[in-house]
Amino acid sequence: MDPAPQTHPILSYVLSRIPTLAKPKPAAAASEFDIEQPPVHTPSPRTAPSTAGEFELVERMPGLRHPSVLRAMARAVADVSAARSALQVLGPRPDHELVDSSRAIVAAAEAGDSRIPEGDVEACRAVVRLEGTHDAYEALLQEAESRLEKVYRSAMEGTDLDDEAAEGEKDDAPAAAAGGAEGGDEAVQEEVVAVLKQAEEGKPVESVRLVDRQLRQLPEAFGRIQGLRVLDVSRNQLEVIPDAIGGLDHLEELRLASNALISLPDTIGLLSNLNILNVSSNRLRALPDSISKCRSLVELDASYNGLTYLPTNIGYELVNLRKLWVHMNKLRALPSSVCEMTSLYLLDAHFNELCGLPSAFGKLSSLEILNLSSNFSDLKELPISFGDLLNLRELDLSNNQIHALPDTFGRLDKLEKLNLEQNPLAMPPMDIVNKGVDAVKEYMSKRWLDILLEEEQRRIAAETPQASSTPKAWLQRSVSWVTDVSGSLVGYLSGNEKSEKDAYLDQQF
Repeated sequence: MDPAPQTHPILSYVLSRIPTLAKPKPAAAASEFDIEQPPVHTPSPRTAPSTAGEFELVERMPGLRHPSVLRAMARAVADVSAARSALQVLGPRPDHELVDSSRAIVAAAEAGDSRIPEGDVEACRAVVRLEGTHDAYEALLQEAESRLEKVYRSAMEGTDLDDEAAEGEKDDAPAAAAGGAEGGDEAVQEEVVAVLKQAEEGKPVESVRLVDRQLRQLPEAFGRIQGLRVLDVSRNQLEVIPDAIGGLDHLEELRLASNALISLPDTIGLLSNLNILNVSSNRLRALPDSISKCRSLVELDASYNGLTYLPTNIGYELVNLRKLWVHMNKLRALPSSVCEMTSLYLLDAHFNELCGLPSAFGKLSSLEILNLSSNFSDLKELPISFGDLLNLRELDLSNNQIHALPDTFGRLDKLEKLNLEQNPLAMPPMDIVNKGVDAVKEYMSKRWLDILLEEEQRRIAAETPQASSTPKAWLQRSVSWVTDVSGSLVGYLSGNEKSEKDAYLDQQF
């Protein structure tokens, strides 16, 4: 709820030093946990200490220490204090999936669906209103940060704030005009014009590659190049992709990596033939919900951005997706719909803030390569369904806070590469971990078999009279069951000969 020092350094500094604006001391209750915001109780080792950030800020803006400057800034952000107080009453921001489902219910009710109780509709409207309030608050924080920069500049130069703002507008105008006029050097301009002219003349244009050309704008006319299959404008200076991009009906490959994009147009969902989308290394905080409509997507790379969540329905729609890269973001959770990506072969979500995985994660039956490393203090456990990833070959869980692998882990018979470094593991013991992946698989396989045998023994003991529950009687009743279990576990006990398994089973009786 409070501005983050990384995104609003001046505002964060000012609010922390004005007594009337300081945030309340009581810690938030567990029920107020906000999935959309970074955790405040477990600071990430990836983030520099706040004191270091403040030192750098004050070094750059020494006038922040002046009481008169702080007072002026406090007056300038009084609206932020009022908004924050209101949000403290309204409650934390709802998670993205709840907002999406609430919007769907409200839309259905407004369309005339009388089956939805009025009370539920009102509750959903309240959720949507709360989300809108938080959105408005974020916009207010951004505006306040800009306002404080002007206040500081005015205080340091001794000029009137209004005059300063006017001068800033004059200074910005030529730069904006130059950016619109130039859009890159003259040679690039000629290259762009040549492509568009070729398309206008009816000549086939199937591939356009304008990589590392210092482009600042992508002409809307590109959206009218019929037959275009590949568009690569990586490593430029693009801040916006025009809505006209949705007109490229035949586009199969779109590469926008290493630009300055802060958002993608909703029209991207019209690219029904798109196979490959690369938007890595930009400034994206979210992917448009419409991206779920790109049902032909096979590869999606959204790494090295500032994503805090993925679209709620992304897994229900992108059923053909094979490779998903979302590493180096700020994801705190994966939507439950991800579990429906049954074609997914590779998932890389390392270096995020994941607090866990969806309970049905094991439904990713085609998954072979999984990287969940470096979620640091956030990732502490894996779901029991993890053992259903029977095709998993490579797994990286390093640099997390996992204390125990799930009991079903021993079912991962095809696992060839495993990294468990920098975890406080107690199960399996570290001496087993240090022996490598085969030792871990064998240990967890035997543990899983023990659990199955104990459960069956308890079940039979509960179903039969005490007198007939001797070990011998139990063994006679269970011989067929044990035969079935030992047969089904052949794949789980990797690398062992049948005689070894039989000897182990004998120990149980």
